[in-house]
Amino acid sequence: MKNRVKSLGVAALFPACMLLAWAAAPAPTNTFSSDSWPYYGHDAGGMRYSPLTQISRDNVSTLRVAWTFHTGDISEAGGRRKRSGFETTPLLVDGTLYLTTAFNRIIALDPETGKQRWAYDLKIDLDGDYGDGLVNRGVATWVDTSRAKDKPCHRRIFESTQDARLVAVDAATGAPCADFGNEGQVSLRDVLQYDPGWYHMTSPPAIIDDLVVVGSAIDDNHRVDMARGVVRAYDARSGALRWSWDPLPANPAVAAAEGKAPSWRSGAGNAWSIMAVDQERDVLFVPTGSASPDYYGGLRPGDDKWSNSVVALRGKTGELVWGFQLVHHDLWDFDSASPPLLTTLHLDGKDVPVVIQGNKSGLLYVLNRDTGKPVFPVEERLVPKSDVPGEVASPTQPFPVKPPPLVPHTFSADQAWGPTSQDRDWCRNYIAHLRNEGIFTPPSLQGTLMVPGNIGGMTWSGSAFDPKRSILVTNVNNIAAIARLIPREKYNDRSSRTEDGDYGDQLGASYGLYRRFIQSPSDLPCSPPPWGMLTAVDMGEGKIRWQVPLGSFGDFGGEHPQQIPPGSISFGGPIVTGGGLVFIAGTVDCFLRAFDIEAGKELWKGKLPACGNATPMTYRVSATGKQFLVIAAGGHPKITEEKLGDSLVAFTLP
Repeated sequence: MKNRVKSLGVAALFPACMLLAWAAAPAPTNTFSSDSWPYYGHDAGGMRYSPLTQISRDNVSTLRVAWTFHTGDISEAGGRRKRSGFETTPLLVDGTLYLTTAFNRIIALDPETGKQRWAYDLKIDLDGDYGDGLVNRGVATWVDTSRAKDKPCHRRIFESTQDARLVAVDAATGAPCADFGNEGQVSLRDVLQYDPGWYHMTSPPAIIDDLVVVGSAIDDNHRVDMARGVVRAYDARSGALRWSWDPLPANPAVAAAEGKAPSWRSGAGNAWSIMAVDQERDVLFVPTGSASPDYYGGLRPGDDKWSNSVVALRGKTGELVWGFQLVHHDLWDFDSASPPLLTTLHLDGKDVPVVIQGNKSGLLYVLNRDTGKPVFPVEERLVPKSDVPGEVASPTQPFPVKPPPLVPHTFSADQAWGPTSQDRDWCRNYIAHLRNEGIFTPPSLQGTLMVPGNIGGMTWSGSAFDPKRSILVTNVNNIAAIARLIPREKYNDRSSRTEDGDYGDQLGASYGLYRRFIQSPSDLPCSPPPWGMLTAVDMGEGKIRWQVPLGSFGDFGGEHPQQIPPGSISFGGPIVTGGGLVFIAGTVDCFLRAFDIEAGKELWKGKLPACGNATPMTYRVSATGKQFLVIAAGGHPKITEEKLGDSLVAFTLP
């Protein structure tokens, strides 16, 4: 995708006229005295719900910046070095805020002033090849109840790094926990088919009982036999490996076809997103991504279980409890990128424990937490066949009967959009030449329209759930893309790569890959707006309650001759609060926004010093203190003209 986002200079976070409004703000309420944020998703099950009510629908318009902390860790692309992205969601435990930087430094801050208490530098190689760029989304924490509170590493902070290490440091000082692994570190490189250029970690580990569990991020369109996407659990005290689970066991279809012992002929299927934990049931819920290579599956026949799935693993052993596959034999990079969300729904007079799993397809699945069986019916429906020699696409895919798809699944040439008639004509002509039979049309040699494209639907941004209202809120993207398979001989002739876009080698397969998002000469999407939406789903009814455009593409690609409709792609998810609010950033116009959860009305937006491609969090340290709202603002590493930043920004009421 050729992203030319105009850099937005920020002279001040708010205009001076807002200062007059602060004095008239309604008095804050004190229904909940304090609340921490001990997990990436607030609770171990990832609901992203805070009961705090001090910031409410009545006073949210008066939010102001309380403090800003600069990490100093920014990297522009150059040589081998990738751009940075500041995507951390901090944790708040024991009166301290813990975060990670783009360079994998761990930092502890005073949560009310933003002053640094300590920092620990893991000294990763900043010139390493780290896939999508220098990013990390946070830490996990664990308390050693066998160790006195005043002893080192009573509370530990864990981070998994871009260069494949698991690190444990003392929460009080930042010093490495010497009894964990080798002086506080465990290598994560001991996996089959490991390649240092294509195997790394971006998400925080999960904690279940006395185990710290890690997945991995793998660049799955590089070659057939990418690294194994194993999930591994380590002893939180010693760092010893306790169990591992591979989402792609040996493929019997490959063995039958070749007359050999079972083999893989694939890799990845990895868990690169956030995991959820049910401590009471001793179950870990793992979202998995695509098998490699992700746009051609001729060498990995069958469903490729358990890639593109949500699986339940026994915490103590790693044993598979159940699995549910969201996409069979994935050919579209439709990872289960959205973190699983655990909650309880009241359905037909009963309380039902569920796991809610979104997908890049824009489909939302509600499964019984104990069995993995759909709570709302799921139908296997016929989908288009592949016309690529050597490829056998799955004949069906699973579609929930409800909720309905959260994004469109079809897009015809006569629906093409553009800011000018010339743009629209270009888009219509381009789309008319693509294979286009709706969602799950396989990649082709002529080029296939992918709707939605490989950024979703729902991506790693995930969702939030209000348990009082039984409303789930998620941001979705709505931009079509093209995927074209290129025969190996032609692909290897680099002089033939004349189109702007992404090329995937898919080494070992008969085809390389070309893909890009479909944009007109104006650089705006050809698909009709809104290109990004915030969606609320009534989970009791399985219906969309409201759906509103999120953000703006008004400055995308520079100035335009007329007003651009609202709606922006977004990376970075929502949270919800007891104050009846949804908070979310993630858009290319660089605002943090607040919405009324009942109606979807935007109530406030605050300008950020760089775009906030992260999930915010909120906390109140004490009964007499203020509620703070915190977001990392660092820009996006793959939107190459977007301004980068290193700011952790905290908002509060006057």
